[in-house]
Amino acid sequence: MSLYKSIFIMLTMCLINSGCFYYRGAQQHKTNYREKEKEVLDQILGPGSYDARIRPSGINGTDGPAVVRINIFIRSIATISDVKMEYSVQFTFREQWTDERLKFNDYGGRLKYLTLTEANRVWMPDLFFSNEKEGHFHNIIMPNVYIRIFPTGSVLYSIRISLTLACPMNLKLYPLDRQVCSLRMASYGWTTDDLVFYWKEDDPVQVVRNLHLPRFTLEKFNTDYCNSKTNTGEYSCLKVDLIFKREFSYYLIQIYIPCCMLVIVSWVSFWLDQAAVPARVSLGVTTLLTMATQTSGINASLPPVSYTKAIDVWTGVCLTFVFGALLEFALVNYASRSDMYRDNMQKKRRESELEHAAALEAADQLEDGTTFPMVVSYYKPLVRDGLSKDKRRCEVHMPHQERRSNCCRSWLSKFPTRSKRIDVISRITFPLVFALFNVTYWSTYLFRQDQDNE
Repeated sequence: MSLYKSIFIMLTMCLINSGCFYYRGAQQHKTNYREKEKEVLDQILGPGSYDARIRPSGINGTDGPAVVRINIFIRSIATISDVKMEYSVQFTFREQWTDERLKFNDYGGRLKYLTLTEANRVWMPDLFFSNEKEGHFHNIIMPNVYIRIFPTGSVLYSIRISLTLACPMNLKLYPLDRQVCSLRMASYGWTTDDLVFYWKEDDPVQVVRNLHLPRFTLEKFNTDYCNSKTNTGEYSCLKVDLIFKREFSYYLIQIYIPCCMLVIVSWVSFWLDQAAVPARVSLGVTTLLTMATQTSGINASLPPVSYTKAIDVWTGVCLTFVFGALLEFALVNYASRSDMYRDNMQKKRRESELEHAAALEAADQLEDGTTFPMVVSYYKPLVRDGLSKDKRRCEVHMPHQERRSNCCRSWLSKFPTRSKRIDVISRITFPLVFALFNVTYWSTYLFRQDQDNE
């Protein structure tokens, strides 16, 4: 038994020693690829092997222009200002090009790419945003930028940027308009003989899902080229057009419906008694001042452009209707005083005629001693009957248009005073004209909006 035990112990010790030897050998032959990255970076970016001031060669090592492909990822659009005609956007900007001087050994696919955070270590395209007003990089917590160098010499540069860009707007159809805001990128110093920008073939522009804008909707975007020629040469340029549609529901609730209500409220004065001067004056002046305040508030949120906007037509016509209702009361008041003056004059004339007739009758009685009241009263009905028969006989031969005008006259004759007739006509005329204006306004501007879409 002791012999078997000693043999078992010897075999166990041999196995342990062989395992330890294999483990030490594996440790000695294990490669530290992080150290290899440092060696590769020192090799390809060393002062004797790479100069960041020299641009890379063209395609396939030719002496042609360096080709840089670009794509952007729009993260958010903060504001679109109508007054300043600008918009703010935050996006990830990416450039990709090939620099054959940066090729390296990937050690069998172990080194997929090398990452740098210092852009000045390699050559960079001198791209700038031509319609930029303000801009800044993001440095929280670390600078949001990286450079990846691939074994084939391909370089990927990515950075997060926030920009405020100019956006010239055409506000003729405001607020039924669409605006095209561009993002332009161009080379500052390298001409097309040395540097050319191209959009990435697949998804050159990407937009974050559920992009929310307060008063606009991003309908679509278009990518294009915008090379520019100057005295110093031709420069490569890219642009993306962002097409924004203005949300009309906000303006319908805040502008159009309140203006309609103010116009309708101004018509209430047509139904008030013409003698209620304080009520009608206060109603007209209040609606006029409210409409003027509404118009000034709308114009304060827009730039002072030289052309007429759609909202200017609307507010101008609504203000005219409210002002017309106030002028209508002035006309009614004048007609009312004129009617009172005419009634007083007619009353005095009748009184004077009666006094004159009474004086003549008294004089006749004194001269003859007889009067003829029965004879006069006897012939008066005959005269009226004869006139009424002739009038009915003439009405049979009247044309239709004259009968219609007579109907209107007979309807207006129900209102004895001119002031009352003006009120009645205004009750019908103002709503009809305003309805006609609405039909014309909406059909015109909605049709022009459809034309712009085409």
